Amino acid sequence: MASADPEKLIAKADKLTKLTLTRWSADWRNATQYYEQAATAFRLAKKHEKAKVAFEKASKGQEMLSSPWDAAKHMESAGALAVELGIWSEVADFYRRAADLYNECGRAQPASDALAKGARALEDAKPEEAIAMYTDACTLLEEDGKENMAFDLYRAITNVYIKLEKYTDAATFLLRWAVAANKCNALHSQCKAYLSAIIVYLSAHDYKQAEQCYNDCCQIDTFLSSDQSHCASKLLSAYREADVEEIKRVAKSGTVSGLNHMIIRLARKLPTGELVAMESGSLENGEALDEDDLT
Repeated sequence: MASADPEKLIAKADKLTKLTLTRWSADWRNATQYYEQAATAFRLAKKHEKAKVAFEKASKGQEMLSSPWDAAKHMESAGALAVELGIWSEVADFYRRAADLYNECGRAQPASDALAKGARALEDAKPEEAIAMYTDACTLLEEDGKENMAFDLYRAITNVYIKLEKYTDAATFLLRWAVAANKCNALHSQCKAYLSAIIVYLSAHDYKQAEQCYNDCCQIDTFLSSDQSHCASKLLSAYREADVEEIKRVAKSGTVSGLNHMIIRLARKLPTGELVAMESGSLENGEALDEDDLT
């Protein structure tokens, strides 16, 4: 059937959207149907570039018909095709536009999911853009009070930061994860995030920051009495004494093995950098501090 030819469908749709002396208003309803049919046909024929353009036009059509949800779906389809084609700048644009359209519907979860899809596709090609999209996806869920649905995003963004060796940023986001976990009463995840942040600081050769992080986290009763706290205490004590064998032993403990695989990988490489035995500091009296000051 001639009308099944996607090239002809596109031409017919384009004609319906152009104003002329005899056509004073665009026929977006019929045009959008033609764009959608053409997009599907092009995709089935594996003509990804043409399918991408058709989905983008179909999305525009659904917007003109005041249907942002369907417009967002088509924009995601265009984004997926941009991934197939490796057009990374368009990947970010399409998925961000899809998120905006979902937001118009008041749907934070699908908006966050769209950003996450784009971020996952961009992790290797454009890691900085992936981080930005993951961060925006997290923010959408946090603002909607759905922190419990963002855990995979916190994990993903931490992994990208670690791959880039941006350890301070990774630790900062782990602490953000801990705060979110506390809000949704995921206390075990909260403690794991705190221990992970300490390990990340140690991987960055920043013992002082790791110690400070531990002391700050111990102000929270949930962490203070946890296996993760005890593990962190042993690890920092071993660092303070420059005991390489003890550091390695703690890094292989069951508590560490329960963390995210990227954190486990960092822990298995400890100690990194030069170790120097340190003077007794605030952490040396950690047990007394716990009893006297954090009741």
